[in-house]
Amino acid sequence: MMGATRHTAGVEPNPDMAVATTPTQTTEQTVLAGLARALVQHRVLRPDQAVAIQKKADAARTAFIDELITGGHLSAAQLARFAADTFGHPLFDLSAVDVDRLPDDLIDRKLASETRMVALAKRGSRLSLAISDPTDLQALDRIKFQTQSTVDPVMVEHDKLLKLVERLGRSASQQLADLVDESLELDLATDEAPSTIDSNTEVDDAPVVKFLQKVLLDAIHAGASDLHFEPYEKFYRIRLRVDGELREFAQPPLAIKEKLASRIKVISRLDISERRVPQDGRMKLVVGPNRAIDFRVSTLPTLFGEKIVMRILDPQAAKLGIDALGYEPDQRQALLDAVHRPYGMILVTGPTGSGKTVSLYSCLNILNEPGINISTAEDPAEINLPGINQVNVNEKAGLTFAAALRSFLRQDPDVIMVGEIRDLETADIAIKAAQTGHMVMSTLHTNDAPTTLTRLMNMGVAPFNIASSVILITAQRLARRLCACKQPADVDDDALLQAGFLESDLDGSWQPFRPVGCERCGGSGYKGRVGLYQVMPISEEIQRIILANGNAMQIADQARQDGVRDLRRSGLMKVMQGVTTIEEVLGVTNE
Repeated sequence: MMGATRHTAGVEPNPDMAVATTPTQTTEQTVLAGLARALVQHRVLRPDQAVAIQKKADAARTAFIDELITGGHLSAAQLARFAADTFGHPLFDLSAVDVDRLPDDLIDRKLASETRMVALAKRGSRLSLAISDPTDLQALDRIKFQTQSTVDPVMVEHDKLLKLVERLGRSASQQLADLVDESLELDLATDEAPSTIDSNTEVDDAPVVKFLQKVLLDAIHAGASDLHFEPYEKFYRIRLRVDGELREFAQPPLAIKEKLASRIKVISRLDISERRVPQDGRMKLVVGPNRAIDFRVSTLPTLFGEKIVMRILDPQAAKLGIDALGYEPDQRQALLDAVHRPYGMILVTGPTGSGKTVSLYSCLNILNEPGINISTAEDPAEINLPGINQVNVNEKAGLTFAAALRSFLRQDPDVIMVGEIRDLETADIAIKAAQTGHMVMSTLHTNDAPTTLTRLMNMGVAPFNIASSVILITAQRLARRLCACKQPADVDDDALLQAGFLESDLDGSWQPFRPVGCERCGGSGYKGRVGLYQVMPISEEIQRIILANGNAMQIADQARQDGVRDLRRSGLMKVMQGVTTIEEVLGVTNE
């Protein structure tokens, strides 16, 4: 590229750096990432300086690079030279650029404003991109995804880049608001849009329609499980839940909140004229010739408009198989043994969002053969599986879980899956089905496997019926899985023992790891999630405790004697295998 030069003279090390301090030598330093981490590693900043700048930026809700430059720690020119030398990118002076000749159709203006990056040129499939922070991998990924190009970063001075972004056009939010005002005069109440959207069609060209479709595609690409559309008095925001954590995705203009809500309700087959009560619906997005993603939609009236949450349901998740879910070999074998029993009840417990549905559907997939009749009652059916008869319960119409179960028993079933046991009537019918030659699977909201049995007793189920029908209970949680960029962590033995490890575990044969952050994981250090399980078969000893009206503590003690690992122990095993971190396990389990 013309005007691009390489500089070998970097920034001089900070004179106050008395000793070489590596990021692993300081507890505070382990929280630093991206540009802050690079500056400390190359001794341009001391660790305490970087931490102080980061804290100040967090308090002001600005980026580290902004606080670094405005605080006078480094000039924009010094930082650009340092980044070019350290990360191997060419250095470019934006003063020499002709703004009128820059391509203005390569990057969406909203995206350019959010990422603070500008396209300089494009040759073939390669895009030259002006950037000031080469460690902002999430922003680079968004540019790659939107342009479908290979990005070649070019280092520029941060202050000049901000001026260029501002000069190139109005903010994306203002632009979108103008587009909405100009062209979105259609009456969405009469829109006959189908509940299935094809992402490859270009029929819907209204700005809000295109904006919503792009948000949905970006959420799928990011691996999100939920989308939150949230109206407030002064602003409107969209958040994604990725690997169990909510992240702010965008803040579109407040003016479009009603049009966006109406569009979502139309394609979800909801009543757009009703804004006073919650509604539930679903929609489907076609993202390829052989792939479609389902969305479960829930609306909720709030003070400043309707909040909408969309649960992303990928049918491929249920087809991963038991091996991909994270069960230890003995746990997997115990579960498979129970699944292949001719009759009995299997219960899966855990909080909302812990993967219970995927576990149940993985078991159903194992049994889904031409010679087996499988029926499910769900509220609502989250994943569509061919070969399985799925029923949505409808309380208003009288189709409750109990009513569906009664109907199933007249449908010659082999396997019955009940979405959730909520009351004594449903529990009684399910248990009687398990006692009369059917395999029954269901979920309960309890903290662990032993308390599930006492919960059934508290609901009024007779201990004899529980002992004679329940054959296995699985409790589960989801912990974030470490990305491949993980690095060994230095944790002393006392901390390991306090976390729950045994003396015999500290034999030096394994190493705990910590998250680092890279382009693949978006800088978080985690990529995907793994299940932590407590798989408790109901042994004869546990049956005796149930028949004697024993409590959860007695059942848990007997389960430990039977070799059943609790959730904390299962999580610590994942730490020993290098799959997740101690902090993750402690965060999702109770001792």
